[in-house]
Amino acid sequence: MAVRSHIQTEVATEVVLAVRNLEKTFPSKKGPAIQALRDVSLNALRGQVTGLVGADGAGKTTLIRTAAGLIVPTAGSVTVLGFDSVVDTIEIQSRVGYMPQKFGLYQDLTVKENMDLYADLQGVPYSQRKDRYLRLLQMTGMEPYTRRMAGALSGGMKQKLGLACSLIKSPQMLLLDEPTVGVDPISRRELWKIVYELVERDGIGVLLSTAYLDEAERCDHVVVMHEGEKLAEGTPREFKDHLGQRVALVDPAPGIKPRQIHTHLVGREHIVDATIRSGRVRVVTDAFGTKAVADALPKYWRTTIKNVAPSFEDAFMTLIPHQGSRIQINRTKEPSKTVLTEDVVVQTKALQKYFGDFEAVKRLTFEVHHGEIFGLLGPNGAGKSTTFRMLCGLLSASAGEISVAGYDLRHSPSMARARLGYMAQQFSLYGQLSVQENLSFFGRAYGLVGNRLRLRLEWAFEEFGLGKWRDKAAVQLPGGYKQRLAMAASLLHEPDILFLDEPTSGVDPLARREFWLRINGFAEQGVTVVVTTHFMEECEYCDRMLIMSQGVNLAMGTPSEIRALARSEENPEPTIEDAFIALAEGTISPSGERNRIENSRGGK
Repeated sequence: MAVRSHIQTEVATEVVLAVRNLEKTFPSKKGPAIQALRDVSLNALRGQVTGLVGADGAGKTTLIRTAAGLIVPTAGSVTVLGFDSVVDTIEIQSRVGYMPQKFGLYQDLTVKENMDLYADLQGVPYSQRKDRYLRLLQMTGMEPYTRRMAGALSGGMKQKLGLACSLIKSPQMLLLDEPTVGVDPISRRELWKIVYELVERDGIGVLLSTAYLDEAERCDHVVVMHEGEKLAEGTPREFKDHLGQRVALVDPAPGIKPRQIHTHLVGREHIVDATIRSGRVRVVTDAFGTKAVADALPKYWRTTIKNVAPSFEDAFMTLIPHQGSRIQINRTKEPSKTVLTEDVVVQTKALQKYFGDFEAVKRLTFEVHHGEIFGLLGPNGAGKSTTFRMLCGLLSASAGEISVAGYDLRHSPSMARARLGYMAQQFSLYGQLSVQENLSFFGRAYGLVGNRLRLRLEWAFEEFGLGKWRDKAAVQLPGGYKQRLAMAASLLHEPDILFLDEPTSGVDPLARREFWLRINGFAEQGVTVVVTTHFMEECEYCDRMLIMSQGVNLAMGTPSEIRALARSEENPEPTIEDAFIALAEGTISPSGERNRIENSRGGK
């Protein structure tokens, strides 16, 4: 059942990157050496985008860094533009644009000063810089911001500036390591437009890795990797054609939430994958037709099941070896009773935040109810992170009212913080401390001592599968396990409210699925969850969401209400991403529709 190994002959298109039997082993001071790559061979072609996808630890970054001449392989070879990656490092680096996951922008330099620095490093003559800068700034939409400090840019702007800096010297090939992680859908779309403009106009070859499987659909050729090995490669269409009639959509009957169907199906026999998409549950099985799905669901739920065309993400989930989630799912005969109530546990009224003369949040008003999963969304620079930090008591409000767990954050911040858990956008634990040391530190910071602390630590090791990493330094954990550790630390003191700031950014699809299973479980136990995310499909797990832009509320409602804002004759079944982009770009009018949504909930 393998995807065809090669889709195009080298006669038709020039090979700009040739990887042959590549192996890389990293020595370890404690335990056995880590083999990051095992006998990997692949080509990237001029005038094409070749995508690398895979779970954490697949070897994607190691392969790209080897191609950039930054890592010496243990065995095998990498040839870039005809140059050997070990012998001809200088020649490669002078011809290739490389953008790592965390591009080295200098926060205290302006946009133009960062570009000047990279032009100096790449030896770009002064006579060529003016025209080159103008083209790159226009291409990336950064022309109005040349005097702004890089540290003051939004996440999407930083990524676009990083890409511009990597293109200063008109590269013959581009290496991009997860260039769209942590940026909103609008910025992602703009970055892809830039990449394809380069491919089509200049004919360069691009090798990129991505955590967004929908982006793999945009690639000309895709390579799937797992634990250092190449599992398959081919065009996105070839991956999808391989699946046939093994993908189904489950339409919930009234009274049954998509989350209930999703939780019920995960881990069942013959069920390979289950996710929520546009109010329905998308299921991949190991058998053709819909029988496997129908057999796994209670008959009295009266769901509607139909086969649909597969996506690349569906195919990816059938290729990656996984034994299902290790999370213990509570299987009940009856649909689980929701603990969602009308009790307000988070509330803002006319909330404002100024940074000097700049108003980042403008009279924002909303409520979050007990047991609710509430999404706070917006493009980069919308003010959602500022709002989020005010809700957590990490940033003071300039004006307005804000209460959490019944406490006024402006007068009793410590009382409120004792009732909430917070998981930061960036991994914020102590990298040099072990997993156990981090958990012990945060447990004591939350006031846990003695037997109570010991029991909660053992709960964290068991619940999050951290036992085998107990003595490992946090900085050495794979991305998915860093996320588990951060969430475990935020839940040690059993908070009533959990704040999660882009918790799945940069995390692979398997870890994201496991994360949402956990969140569903905590919400069913009565924990209120407030979450920000740039993965629009994750918003389907929310009970309600608020979409912000430029510090104001654009729309608020349930996933189905938000999707309905973008419905039209041309797009009768829009996604949340469709609505998000239309609202953020102003192509649909939010005011009347937003009032309708809010009025349906009784107003705010």
